[in-house]
Amino acid sequence: MLQPGLKRRLTRVFVSAAAVAALGASSALAAPAVVAEPSATAIPGVDEIVHSPNLRSIANVPQQGPFTKDSTGTDIAFTKGHAIIGTYDGFNVYDVRNPYRPKIVSQVLCPGGQNDVSISGDLLFLSTDASRSDNSCNSVSKPASDKTSWEGIKIFDISNLAAPKYVAAIETDCGSHTNTLVPDKRGKDVYIYVSSYAPAANLPDCQPPHDKLSIIKVPVKDPAKAALVATPVLFPAEDGGGNPGGTNPDGTRRSATTGCHDLTALPEKDLMAGACMGDGVLLDISDRLKPRVLNRVQDNVNFAFWHSATFNNDATKIVFTDELGGGGMATCLEKFGPTRGANGIYQITGRGDDRKLEFVSYYKIPRLQSETENCVAHNGSLIPVPGKDIMVQSWYQGGVSVWDFTDAKNPKEIAFWERGPLSNEKLVGGGTWSAYWYNGHIYSSDIVKGLDVLDLNDWRTFPAKLVRQNQFNAQTQYKLHPGFNK
Repeated sequence: MLQPGLKRRLTRVFVSAAAVAALGASSALAAPAVVAEPSATAIPGVDEIVHSPNLRSIANVPQQGPFTKDSTGTDIAFTKGHAIIGTYDGFNVYDVRNPYRPKIVSQVLCPGGQNDVSISGDLLFLSTDASRSDNSCNSVSKPASDKTSWEGIKIFDISNLAAPKYVAAIETDCGSHTNTLVPDKRGKDVYIYVSSYAPAANLPDCQPPHDKLSIIKVPVKDPAKAALVATPVLFPAEDGGGNPGGTNPDGTRRSATTGCHDLTALPEKDLMAGACMGDGVLLDISDRLKPRVLNRVQDNVNFAFWHSATFNNDATKIVFTDELGGGGMATCLEKFGPTRGANGIYQITGRGDDRKLEFVSYYKIPRLQSETENCVAHNGSLIPVPGKDIMVQSWYQGGVSVWDFTDAKNPKEIAFWERGPLSNEKLVGGGTWSAYWYNGHIYSSDIVKGLDVLDLNDWRTFPAKLVRQNQFNAQTQYKLHPGFNK
């Protein structure tokens, strides 16, 4: 989500690996912060680190080069031992083959928040959900009410990770807040499912009710020919439309459904989970261009904004997150309790077209945060442990939580790591935006502090240390080895 008050830079430059090296001392790993023993009740001081004994920091690389602490780190995708992290100003490519000494190999300045990233082969897809003057990396901000403004997907060739090349761009209605990759069944093309929302009558390219997805087809061998090929409606008016929104019992607002925030695909099962503002959705994507809603659910008591979704190992559960306050609010406070700004765990029951989502329980980090810390459930991924459902997840300034929902009725935290607030005087947006497991370690994109690498040393997750993946996109979940997914 957009963080309030953060400045956007509006220039463009490509920084090569050689230029990054020339930055000298500024590219060194950050000095370790003070680490305190964990406490169930004490809130750490400014920039103080607390953690459970089984989760520790092994590296940090702050924002540098053309980016600053105001560049707002966002989502992460992985390829060939590299982590590519979006920022509102572009993206960074990190070599993480040695997780103890990650290093920047290239940076691309291409403003257009959020710049969420995903990867397929040698192609990188960048989401632009901020109205721009054109589709280039030289663009400047322009009102969405102007018909000539542009938002959508940009495509880069990353066959040379030290020098990414801009390939093409595709405009989509209401822009692209996030994007999800689904391969076609022949293996020749990849489809990008674009999530976007928040239409308004004065926005010519984002008209209400905007109850649809945008699907882009990318010919892998000729990505310059990528094109918008379908805009399926998920919440047709004749079926009652999406959640109309309203006020929850505690007085907080509940979002109306005007599109989806995030989609997570399980291609081998032909399934997709949609977090769509006021609705949680289970989709059949056996026909890639005609996704069908199998079931949708609402939580008009505790959820304010259905934000993201994660399947468990065998596609019998989905974890939906509620981003109460849009990511800019302190919701890890006693007054919000354990069910607001939390995860909702749902069981998938039935078979075929009769599959349903049934609520089981909530999970929220058990540590209270201060009123100056934005904290709410955010992006995470499954840790690949056969026979177990264990997830690592970002909570903004609530830090990184590792939690086990194998017993869906009794989810529990098994590890955590967090920094203290950025300020004790006022709420300053920051913290970890995305935390994902990749090839034996946890990688966290901190909005202000850059890349953090964490080492989890726990007997319950040890099998995951042996799993190796060439590429990883959290929103496209794959079978890892025989017997892993049933």
